[in-house]
Amino acid sequence: MGLWARLTRVFRASTGAALDRIENPELVLQQTIRDMRDRVPELNNSVAQVMATERLLARNKENLAKQVVDLDSKIKASVKMGRDDIATAYIGQLQQAQLDLERTGGQLEHAELASKQALKARDNYVLNMKKRTAEAMQLISASKQAKLQEQLAQTMETFNIGDDASTFQEMREKIDRRVAAAEAKLQLGSSSVDAQMQDIEREAMDIQLQDKLLEYKQQMGLLGSGNAGGASKQIAAGSEAKADDGDVLDQVIETEASEANH
Repeated sequence: MGLWARLTRVFRASTGAALDRIENPELVLQQTIRDMRDRVPELNNSVAQVMATERLLARNKENLAKQVVDLDSKIKASVKMGRDDIATAYIGQLQQAQLDLERTGGQLEHAELASKQALKARDNYVLNMKKRTAEAMQLISASKQAKLQEQLAQTMETFNIGDDASTFQEMREKIDRRVAAAEAKLQLGSSSVDAQMQDIEREAMDIQLQDKLLEYKQQMGLLGSGNAGGASKQIAAGSEAKADDGDVLDQVIETEASEANH
């Protein structure tokens, strides 16, 4: 195979591949339908011309038939009047009219047949056009459905279940870490020095209130000697508790100071 033939084949193959890529079946089918519909007026004009020729020949045949009858009458009249010369002239015209009438009759038969064939061809074309149009509409619908299916397939290809599952797992772990951190902060906050100091102050307040209540009961004579001893022991215990609370408070203050220095 020569170089030029190979280049021609490569060019045709490349051109065909490019046309296949840019060719839209829907647009091609729609254009085909428009072309078929545009041919209908042309066919109607052609059929009208054929039918016009038929009617013209039919009118000529009718006129020639009247002319033959008229010439025959004139020939007879001329013969009666003894004008053989005039009768001979009319006979010549009659013969020519009869020939024209015969030839026109043959043309009229062909014209009638051509008109019937033209009408039949036009009707067949219209019927075929309607059939092709319906088929093209079905193909266009199928092409649109195929395009939608292709888009859906592309969407499904980009949708990866594994990636989404890993994303959910990562978000779940992140939220769990945040919850754990919040719980740890809450626990640290509840066990901090400030919270311990508040507990100590609340306990000291309760002891002071109990001591004050015992003092009122002693002043009112509501406590006996045994109760007084017990009350004294309770007050002493309260004093010791206060001393212990003071020691704890000092320890807490020292702890805060050391943390502040760090």
